[in-house]
Amino acid sequence: MSTTRIDLGLPLTIIELLARISSIASITFLILLFLGEALHPSEISPREWAGLLFFPIGVMVGLMVAWWKEGLGSAVTLGSLLAFYLVYGYLLRNHIGGWAFIAFASPGLLFLVHWLLQNTGRKHAMG
Repeated sequence: MSTTRIDLGLPLTIIELLARISSIASITFLILLFLGEALHPSEISPREWAGLLFFPIGVMVGLMVAWWKEGLGSAVTLGSLLAFYLVYGYLLRNHIGGWAFIAFASPGLLFLVHWLLQNTGRKHAMG
């Protein structure tokens, strides 16, 4: 019985590069947004803190962790985005419109795809 090994070298490298570059862009843009808004923590309500905990804080932490631990970082990023929509949007009944939140967290999806493909490639190479 022969096994076929698919070489994912170049596609994996491209996905990893896109994930890293887009994560830098997302984090930088989010930081610039908050610096430009002159964030005053004393003026933020507890309901708004619930949203900020997940987005952008949780998303940015996840993107930073993904540079070293892709699986964990992507889980934190995507979990924070999901929690933002569930807690801030659904439970606290805030209107969340547009795709901007998903766009900023999308590098987490790229990190997840890279991690999955890399681990799948290792298992096939060993088997």
